[in-house]
Amino acid sequence: MTMRLSIVDIAVVAVSILGIVWWALRHGRSGDSKSYFLAGRSMPWWGVGLSLFAASISSTTLIGQTGDAYSTGLAVFNYNLVGVFVMVFFATFLLPVYIRTGIFTMPEYLERRFDARSRYYFSFISIIGNVFLDAAGALYAAALIVKLLLPEADIRIIVLLFAALAASYTISGGLSSAINAEILQAAILLVGSLLMALWVAASGGFDYFRELLSAGDPLVRLIRPMDDPATPWLALAVGMPITGLYFWANNQTLVQRVLSARSLNEGRKGVMLNGAITLSTLLLFAIPGVMCRQLFPGLERPDMVYPAMILNLMPVGLLGLMLAVLFAALTSTLGAIMNATSTLFTMDFYRKFDPRASDRRLVRVGKIVSLIVVVIAALWAPQIGRFDSLLKYYQEILSYLAPPVVAAFLLGVFSRRVNGQGVFAGLVAGLVVAVLMMLFRTAIFGDMHFLFIVPILFLFSLLLMVVVSLLTAPPADDRLRGNLFSAAAFRKECIALRRKAWWNNYLLWGVVLLIAGGALLLLFS
Repeated sequence: MTMRLSIVDIAVVAVSILGIVWWALRHGRSGDSKSYFLAGRSMPWWGVGLSLFAASISSTTLIGQTGDAYSTGLAVFNYNLVGVFVMVFFATFLLPVYIRTGIFTMPEYLERRFDARSRYYFSFISIIGNVFLDAAGALYAAALIVKLLLPEADIRIIVLLFAALAASYTISGGLSSAINAEILQAAILLVGSLLMALWVAASGGFDYFRELLSAGDPLVRLIRPMDDPATPWLALAVGMPITGLYFWANNQTLVQRVLSARSLNEGRKGVMLNGAITLSTLLLFAIPGVMCRQLFPGLERPDMVYPAMILNLMPVGLLGLMLAVLFAALTSTLGAIMNATSTLFTMDFYRKFDPRASDRRLVRVGKIVSLIVVVIAALWAPQIGRFDSLLKYYQEILSYLAPPVVAAFLLGVFSRRVNGQGVFAGLVAGLVVAVLMMLFRTAIFGDMHFLFIVPILFLFSLLLMVVVSLLTAPPADDRLRGNLFSAAAFRKECIALRRKAWWNNYLLWGVVLLIAGGALLLLFS
């Protein structure tokens, strides 16, 4: 791999990063807790959609998915494809309940619907996941790229520098700073990634990909046989939807952006915009990753594919811009995670400890927690190198944490009979079983794909929640009021949507996304 970073590229990187930090700081809002943690609930649909995309793509999409496409083919796009189906479900059925309750955090919903124990459990799990999965993963991805430019650099120093960069605007400006940085990054990244995909295709990648399509090579198929090590076809139906629900509908880092929308309709349209952009990652990241098997054969680590494309194919100037976009996208995601984690700790723990705390004190606590989060993530990030790839690191850990939580939220929104006793029993037992599975996975399941472990954990937790609830008293009316999905309200809403212009009808765009996703699945089957 050849390093050819010019003075022009270095200047573009420096100016771009400084400009984004300045823009984020200029739009920061920390006057009160609502402004600091939820951007004043004033974001338009396009801001919600772009920030959702930017917050979700960092290490898992840019580095992890491109690397996995290089290693195993297009099947990695199934995570995004199933994710789009999940987004439509989330925006249609779950988001109205979340916004109606006025919650700051996802664990807060569990307390409103069940009890405080479930809230503390999920908040604690979310904080741990944010620090050791999301934040550390974003820092490690940034370090991988810098190591290509400066092979002798210490990865720990690199991680600390990027942590400081993200903290510089996130801690002071809160969610408003993070979202404004993400909006810029999403727009620039889409343009830059499209240019890079065209460069890869023009450099010989297109002819190689066309040959794979003509030969019906498994690399370009989304639906794989049951023994496929990447994504066996049954996993698309029984495993990915569960992890997708956790990622898009229960994950504080992402849902917090939708909660910042100025209205339910704006939030829903923002989710649909994000779904449309997510479908484009097939062309922007997955297909170029496959093409690079021809351009960069024999890479030591698949995670190096995306940086290799930038360093070896992009011309002077544009190379620097792509590096700046990549760096800033990674730090923007880190900033989003920092803000989400500080929101969880402040609203779910500190505010309970000190219910009379002023807005100023809550914001101050949030800033301190953000700093602690980024320090811990920076210390853990170098350890991620022990895993095969960033995507496998994230997805395998998520497969153990997600199922009990998803079961709790689905039962909370759609079941009137499930109570706090049942849900807490299912959450705790699900965690215990997950830990045992993690420690003794080979002895229990052999070589079973981790996506097949997901539905086993999900069904175990869900059934236990239902059984324990049926054996104990039903929930009180105040636990149900306003916290459940209403079929009658949904029917009334669908009638009202007929009077809206087609471009303002979120449900119509949801149907378009489902059709487009199904078409891609058939096209590459």
